[in-house]
Amino acid sequence: MNGLASALLSLAHSLFGPGFCPGDWVWATSAAGALVALLPPIGALAVSIIRKGTGNRYDATTLGVFAAIGLVSALILPWLLSNGVSGVFRAEFAGTKSGLSKAETATLTSGFCWVDNQKQYLGGRQTVFDVFSAGSTGPDDLPVFVYLAAFVVLGAGSLLFVMLQGRTAFRRGPKWPSRFFWIPFAAMLVFSVGMEANTALHFFLGFLPFSVLGLIPVAMVGPPPWSVINRSDAPPRRDEQPQGPPPSQVQPRPTPPPPPPPVNRPYPKTALAAAPEPPPMAGALAAAPGPIPPPPGSRNAGGSRYRRVKQLGAGGFGTVWQAVDTQLNRTVALKIAHAPDRDTAERMQREARALAVVSHPNCVKVYDLAEEPDGLALVMEYLEGRPLAELVDGQGPLDDVAAGRLWATMAGALAAAHDKGVLHRDIKPSNVILDPSGLAHLIDFGIARSQGDSKMTATGMMIGTPDFVAPEQAMGATASPASDAWQLAATISYALSGQPPRGTRETPMAALMAAARAEPVTRLPQRSAHARLLAASLDPEPRRRPTLNAVRREVEGWLSRAGKSADGPVTRVVPRQPGNQLPRR
Repeated sequence: MNGLASALLSLAHSLFGPGFCPGDWVWATSAAGALVALLPPIGALAVSIIRKGTGNRYDATTLGVFAAIGLVSALILPWLLSNGVSGVFRAEFAGTKSGLSKAETATLTSGFCWVDNQKQYLGGRQTVFDVFSAGSTGPDDLPVFVYLAAFVVLGAGSLLFVMLQGRTAFRRGPKWPSRFFWIPFAAMLVFSVGMEANTALHFFLGFLPFSVLGLIPVAMVGPPPWSVINRSDAPPRRDEQPQGPPPSQVQPRPTPPPPPPPVNRPYPKTALAAAPEPPPMAGALAAAPGPIPPPPGSRNAGGSRYRRVKQLGAGGFGTVWQAVDTQLNRTVALKIAHAPDRDTAERMQREARALAVVSHPNCVKVYDLAEEPDGLALVMEYLEGRPLAELVDGQGPLDDVAAGRLWATMAGALAAAHDKGVLHRDIKPSNVILDPSGLAHLIDFGIARSQGDSKMTATGMMIGTPDFVAPEQAMGATASPASDAWQLAATISYALSGQPPRGTRETPMAALMAAARAEPVTRLPQRSAHARLLAASLDPEPRRRPTLNAVRREVEGWLSRAGKSADGPVTRVVPRQPGNQLPRR
């Protein structure tokens, strides 16, 4: 290794060995440190390129490769070369073979400024360990604290930027694999205590600035595309799952063909609007849509267990009432569909069954599905609050912290619904309610529509509000988790800018046509810290969008780096006076 270290030192001397203070070989030592500082970025670059194809799939093979790259680039090679450079000067001082040429050796005895003899200055003084264990003075009779301060600053600074190189290489994924870089480099610093103190000082004076510059090429490679991230986050396919008992031990039975792979985040059920079949229980909804069974406790012709307090709104779907459940003594919101046809009844039953199994503190809660004397009623949680649309229109856009909390919270709520097979299909600012404590709640999972909303029900597909509809939905494709992710990003963009991402159109049909043509989003908040993630989430191609869980990780990471919690209030809303309360619809 002395041969490689002497070759490195000779190269550094030929590249930068000026004949001025404090000496050409002192400067060559710093140049050698700069060259060694390129090794960790080269390893980080290799990791970044590999992750372009693997994303966040950290199996035994990829973890082994990343660990080997980190050990070689941040520990083994830097340690061998740095200690080798110190060994070259130590050998020259001792008069033994060092690997340098005779012409190079002859120049080592020259001196500049306070350095009388470079050979003695770099190879014949105390080691770093000696300085740490010394008394009051170090090499050249300088106070020990001067060397200690220099070593701490240079070592800690170099470690910081090697850590940042590792974290940059592992963008859009868990941060813990960056330990493959900074832990080996920390070990390298510890193992370097045997270097000559002056050699180590000048070596790391060259290492530190180039470790800063090493961040640039790693950042320029860029993170893996979202399509790769989404694919690597997906669970193993059915044919990759552990196999059951051998065929000889089980009775053969026909198996249904596997469902087609999802477009985006793994979606557990084949029916987008259908929830997992709940276990049989008294009063449970029918497994398949059909005649609506009267729920226990309801009185159809003779009255209702829900005493209506006041009407809160009316539209094409029916009416919304504030009511009191007389049996449980709690306030609820009733959505009553007037004279529903069979399709409406089936849709309400299907959505109620699905939403009943969704459990998230920021998702609307469904209590019951009841037959009221004047129509089928969905019984839901009642909440005081104001819609996000009203808040933005009245008080102006949110800041980055508030919007980040809103995005992370709503992404978590939607991901919980998607895990149960429930799609929202109509996320928009008016369907996000902020309660008096400033916490956000998602309402209206594709069930109730106000009179002015645009919708299509010929195939059971809800188009939603044109200004916030995903391009694939507007073109007639089936809604997917990626569609909900697009609509949520459009809602966050509105919260930050006060306008829909595609801008507004004169008529709903014009807005729908703009969505179907996948017109580019031109109203994004450019100065927001979330601008890049918004642009990626509003990609017209569903497979290229980050999934909701990926978005939540990114936003929560940003909030953490900003010193903010992800679960704080979006904004504090002043409760309205009685009579102006809004239900959680």
